Amino acid sequence: MEQDFSSFENLDSSTPLDNNEHEQDELFEHLKVIVDANQGLLRIDKFLHNRVQNTSRNKIQQAADVGSILVNKKPVKSNYKVKPGDEISVVFAHPPREIELYPDNIPLEILYEDDELIVVNKKPGMVVHPAYGHYRGTLVNAVIYHLFPELGENPITSESQRPGLVHRIDKDTSGLIVLAKTDYSLSHLANQFFERTINRRYQALVWGNVKEDSGTITGNVGRSLADRKIMDVFPEGQFGKHAVTHYKVLERFNYITLVECKLETGRTHQIRVHLKHIGHPLFNDSNYGGDRILKGTVNSKYRQFVENCFSILPRQALHAISLGFIHPTTKKELYLETELPDDLQRVILKWRNYTGSEK
Repeated sequence: MEQDFSSFENLDSSTPLDNNEHEQDELFEHLKVIVDANQGLLRIDKFLHNRVQNTSRNKIQQAADVGSILVNKKPVKSNYKVKPGDEISVVFAHPPREIELYPDNIPLEILYEDDELIVVNKKPGMVVHPAYGHYRGTLVNAVIYHLFPELGENPITSESQRPGLVHRIDKDTSGLIVLAKTDYSLSHLANQFFERTINRRYQALVWGNVKEDSGTITGNVGRSLADRKIMDVFPEGQFGKHAVTHYKVLERFNYITLVECKLETGRTHQIRVHLKHIGHPLFNDSNYGGDRILKGTVNSKYRQFVENCFSILPRQALHAISLGFIHPTTKKELYLETELPDDLQRVILKWRNYTGSEK
């Protein structure tokens, strides 16, 4: 897959436009140009074609079609006429290439694959993409090996071999993730995420007996002002970005609850921070206070029971259980679903037995 605008450079690729590094519907800036004061009126596709090496007007037009070319922070079509002083940005849902990408022979659970895309059920503990501190052993490294086993231990040599990462899930969150194999599919899928038409459902164990059978959590999500490593919820219009999470209760275990969450937006740690915001942190979520006993009795037998559950599930209890989107080329809806991973299933069974709940 030959990436659009592969020669864009001189940008801090670790910092997207909104400075929230891991949001699922963020956009990363690949090129920024301030139009010269002497520039005459010129179509933007021709302007960029003259400026960027190793790309075509067709690729530029495709980028414009999916809203990836901004002028003065607003999307424009390929026939837009640039004017002196215009600020042009080219943005995508994936970061510019930062480091050499190597194939790693790591088993993958592939739920769907064709010439355009691949859907993988990510295991907990696996980082999605290489970054500083995680150069190898990521999902992207594993997908490169799967697609190009002939590389052996050598890094990819062409942007055409780089999987198109459309979205991400946290290292210790398990579940479904889609990667594109072609330029067109990458742009098409990225636009669906950006327009929030993707159907994403998660299941999570949370502390406490959730009062309502279903509900909606709305609140801006942004970096915590006290700790930049985690997120926080802010009133609308102050900090962060608008975020909406819908939830419904699947099963109750007195002291914890199994819920399903449907994302309307895809902010960093959105489910984790939204559920904490309403008083129900995820079970064993160390970042948001769920890794200690928050509900239940004080006797030693109960404490040992919870500690055993933490040992079985040494991560936040969150799984991306389903993913639905429009296939880029067939234009038909593709819906995929997976079972809960073994660690979550075992913990749910233990709570079901402990509290006498019935499925």
